[in-house]
Amino acid sequence: MISRFPFALCAFLLAGSSGIALAQDSGGINMGKHDANAPINVSADSFIGDLNTKVGTYVGNVIVVQGDFKLRADKVSVHEVNGKPSFIDGAGNVLFISTSGNASGDSGVYDLNTKNITLDGKVVLTKEKNVMRGTHLVMNMETGKAQLTAKGAPGGRVQGVFTPQQKGKSATPPQSQTSGKSPAK
Repeated sequence: MISRFPFALCAFLLAGSSGIALAQDSGGINMGKHDANAPINVSADSFIGDLNTKVGTYVGNVIVVQGDFKLRADKVSVHEVNGKPSFIDGAGNVLFISTSGNASGDSGVYDLNTKNITLDGKVVLTKEKNVMRGTHLVMNMETGKAQLTAKGAPGGRVQGVFTPQQKGKSATPPQSQTSGKSPAK
């Protein structure tokens, strides 16, 4: 039932190498070598299928793996329309893991029609030592645009901590957000 679901939920962590850029102007997300058509493996303590509502729900220590991406949650539901998954939601301790970073929230939804990913609750994005916090993240997988807000959080502001590259460590030169070229020295 979910084998066609492109498990791109973690891809927003690949949106920028600095961890600061949540929105890209390049027209998409660099998904690297991830194969969105790879088989999806799901394991859980139990499964409940409802043929009337066309919802399959995995409950208890749910682990979803596709290629190098992994999703963990207390519960994951797959909603089917016209014989295909329409949207997938995770609830309770949602954690997305990729080789480039992690994202967590209290709940998450991937709408396969609009290509929008939404995380809600205590949203935390981590990449190496860089961390961003908010309460609501929406990202479009086609445009690569994302918005993190913190409505309802203390102070109502998005928080970010970014650790500069250590001296002596090789890094690619920073790219201008407007021209895509390295800044002149």
